[in-house]
Amino acid sequence: MYLSDISNSIESIYEYLGEERNFNNYESNKLLRRAVERELEIIGEAVNRLLKLDSNIDISDARRIVNLRNWVIHAYDNVDNIIIWGIINKDLPLLEKQVKKLLEE
Repeated sequence: MYLSDISNSIESIYEYLGEERNFNNYESNKLLRRAVERELEIIGEAVNRLLKLDSNIDISDARRIVNLRNWVIHAYDNVDNIIIWGIINKDLPLLEKQVKKLLEE
């Protein structure tokens, strides 16, 4: 269930951003930013729950993902759009691959 939640949130982020991913559009659209941040919160909470079930789950940087969730929720006034954008473009594709592999097992 948690793996499906992660997968669905990643798909939602990609859907929200559309085909033309543009940082300026992201940064200027508060609704889009908040939607992406919410999906990252869901991903972080799902990873946290997975870690409680299996602390050796094959997800790179699982603890960092949970920390991101905590940062977005608790330091909402200090969320850096550039950092979130980097996570979307660098980290989400890897997480997506890892989750797909785990779902296939």
